Amino acid sequence: MTLPLLFGPYGSAAVEHIDRFPQANINALWFHGFDPAAFETCQKHGIAACVEFKTFRADFAQRPDLVPIGTDGKPIRYGELVQGVCLSRHDYLDETEAALIAGLKQFEPTGVWFDYLTYAGWFETPTPDLQDSCFCPDCIREFCQSTGIDADTSQAILSQHAAAWTRHKCERVARYAAHYAGLVRSLRPGCVTGAYMCPWTPEEFDHALTRIFAQDYSLLAPAIDIFTPLIYCTKSGRPQRWGRDFLEASPRFVPAGKPVQLILDVLEYPDSLLETAHSTIPSLGIQLFGGKRIFEDPEQVKLFAQAVEKIRAENKS
Repeated sequence: MTLPLLFGPYGSAAVEHIDRFPQANINALWFHGFDPAAFETCQKHGIAACVEFKTFRADFAQRPDLVPIGTDGKPIRYGELVQGVCLSRHDYLDETEAALIAGLKQFEPTGVWFDYLTYAGWFETPTPDLQDSCFCPDCIREFCQSTGIDADTSQAILSQHAAAWTRHKCERVARYAAHYAGLVRSLRPGCVTGAYMCPWTPEEFDHALTRIFAQDYSLLAPAIDIFTPLIYCTKSGRPQRWGRDFLEASPRFVPAGKPVQLILDVLEYPDSLLETAHSTIPSLGIQLFGGKRIFEDPEQVKLFAQAVEKIRAENKS
């Protein structure tokens, strides 16, 4: 399948400016869930409708049973911003799958990007609170059955079988990715599958990409057409060239033939986008979180259009 080169804002709020998308060389819109109004407007204006579909995130205040268990046998610390649910809560997973199937049957998205396809944690901060999880009895039992390892506590697992535990978590997430991608491909052939990724390289924060979040590019690659790391510089305390640096480092850990498409934050616009446009390895399109704001200033629209032209040219070379 030839992957489309998509550029546009993330967020349904940008719909009100959709008639101005051509001025910015925008051909796509990403929005949360299977939003009927967003689909209708995109179809009317010839814009690619792309769904952000949440997988392993829920309101813990409403569903405390979904909070993963930490090494101390208690629910992990969490604030307003946290992702990752206990993967032994099958009722929640059944609801997630049913929502995906229903949306795919009703609508025809250009792409579906899976969000929160990780174990628990939060990375949009300079000082992440990284906690090992998920050690409820059901998750420990599943680990032992899957690996043949005899261990009944988090201490035994992490002290004697840490590598196997990390591998098991990554494989578990990858199996769900394969299952969800299979549903997309069977119900909507030709629909792109994407995944929003923790934006760290594999070595950062003591290998937290796999150790904590269980996102392994190689294991996810069969299911995911496009990888989209969340390059939010201000929130993460990173420099404006972070996206460019990530792209140029990506051949070390992203499997060959699997493209990276950045999602940038409007908080750094246009600097991070202009840096990205000069990467020696181009982003396969661009998403702009909160991108509605660029339409407040014609000059900002012009800058986006120029960056798109450059990135398109780099993808052709």
